[in-house]
Amino acid sequence: MIFTSIIVAAILAILASAFRVLREYERAVVFLLGRFQSVKGPGLIIIIPILQQMVRVDLRTIVMDVPTQDLITRDNVSVQVNAVLYFKVLGPDHAVLNVENYMEAVGQLAQTTLRSVLGQHELDELLAERERLNQNIQTILDQQTDQWGIKVASVEIKHVDIDESMIRAIAKQAEAERERRAKIIHADGEFEASSRLVEAAEQLSAEPGSMQLRYLQTLTEIAGEKSSTIVFPLPMNVMGSLSGLLGDQNADNSGADEARPAP
Repeated sequence: MIFTSIIVAAILAILASAFRVLREYERAVVFLLGRFQSVKGPGLIIIIPILQQMVRVDLRTIVMDVPTQDLITRDNVSVQVNAVLYFKVLGPDHAVLNVENYMEAVGQLAQTTLRSVLGQHELDELLAERERLNQNIQTILDQQTDQWGIKVASVEIKHVDIDESMIRAIAKQAEAERERRAKIIHADGEFEASSRLVEAAEQLSAEPGSMQLRYLQTLTEIAGEKSSTIVFPLPMNVMGSLSGLLGDQNADNSGADEARPAP
């Protein structure tokens, strides 16, 4: 009686183990006597004990933190970079059959790709062009993991750590760049102002009356200033006219003196 009960219990346990329930995001890679048979799920599936075995595969997006990597950029700067990787399994059979442990394989591949890609760029590109570098790393990883049935959705560089001495050097470089831009802007302003002055001088010289109006306006501005000393500007043509008048008057006076009879 006891022996019969043990046999019945063993049979019931074997039958119970034949029924498996897979969630919506899970798939079962089924092997029959060691050979790949099919991919089943989700829902209730039946696995023949001893003859069949199954491997569960999660199809949800996996978030993997890529450890900090030490690398040297193309301009010989030592930096530490870490990133985060988003991927998911699209082909459960390829993920089980083509690689021993796809999680470990993706992690190691991400580390080596991160070092090789970022090492080909300069420090300024690592700091300013992260979006393009993320896209390059994602494309390379996606091509290499395609044979494993894995789709790399995106790669994001999180931190770029630099030595304290290099941070000071970058600050000095940025300050020098700002000074250079300031000097260029100042020079451009001086050039534009001189060009405007030349145009104004040409326009004023074309109309003699406009020069007189400008002269009167200058006198008005000088008169409004609260100053005890006023510098009175005279144009050169006015000085020439005055010199001519004075010369003519002196000539007339000398002629009159010669014509006057002696007492």
